[in-house]
Amino acid sequence: MEIRPVKTDLDYREALAEVESLMDAQADTPEGERLDVLTTLIESYEKKHFPMDPPDPVEAIKFCMDQKGLTPKDLEPMIGRLNRVYEVLNHTRPLTLRMIRNFHKTLGISAESLIRPPTDTLLT
Repeated sequence: MEIRPVKTDLDYREALAEVESLMDAQADTPEGERLDVLTTLIESYEKKHFPMDPPDPVEAIKFCMDQKGLTPKDLEPMIGRLNRVYEVLNHTRPLTLRMIRNFHKTLGISAESLIRPPTDTLLT
């Protein structure tokens, strides 16, 4: 099995094409092992060249609300009164530790996404 590192955009595109052709490979076969190695190399390249920050905490909440068909009223058990819900959704009130725990436990939003400071307060 000859595999080269993924260092350039051309290497990356070639590795992606090969992975696509190997998607039906069975585990514990030479093709399956090649697929495994190539995906690891691709993930490493993507992590270095296309880094992704976790979402803004409020945007993560809004996304979850959209996905689950929730309204601001549905967030009251996790945040408090409706006016407080709107303050959080409008970035005028920060999330408390209790809110973060409630969102993580109730809606399954990752704690990492909820703990990250909002993007409008990050220093550049």
